[in-house]
Amino acid sequence: MYAMQYEITLPADYDMGIVRNRVATRGHLLDGFPGLGFKAYLMRQTPINQYSPFYVWDDTAGMNRFLWGGGGFHNIVADFGRPPVKHWTGVDQERGRATQARFATRVLAPIPADAELTTVADDATAQLKSSVDNDLVCASVLAIDPYHWELLHFTLWEDLPDDTPGDRYEVLYLAS
Repeated sequence: MYAMQYEITLPADYDMGIVRNRVATRGHLLDGFPGLGFKAYLMRQTPINQYSPFYVWDDTAGMNRFLWGGGGFHNIVADFGRPPVKHWTGVDQERGRATQARFATRVLAPIPADAELTTVADDATAQLKSSVDNDLVCASVLAIDPYHWELLHFTLWEDLPDDTPGDRYEVLYLAS
């Protein structure tokens, strides 16, 4: 499993209806894309205007096809320029009880240089399994960036409790 996200930051006066329309008319094109676990079409308007799709890939072949094999990323590049693509190696993912993903959170945490990596992964996996025991969680993903040594915890929510930490997004569409 591999997680991937790019962030397209837009001007403060950008009409975010353009992003909503883009997703409404094109989002379904990745339904059934080979190797794609899911794509959450994400947007946020606070504190900045941003279009930030998040992907979970079952394998690198699908991810590669999407990025440089004519699988769709060229449309992003044509419309917005080529953004840097963040990516993480998957540790675990779990489904929750909720069924309609309306919100998402992303928590990024540095892994200290002196941390024992097996313990970090085991503790984070236990926390992931515990976090999906919530009627509001649709799914949660845990991954690590071994270049920056950063832990990613991404969660899809049906409703978002006020005290939920991390970057918050609205889910415009969920392709799987």
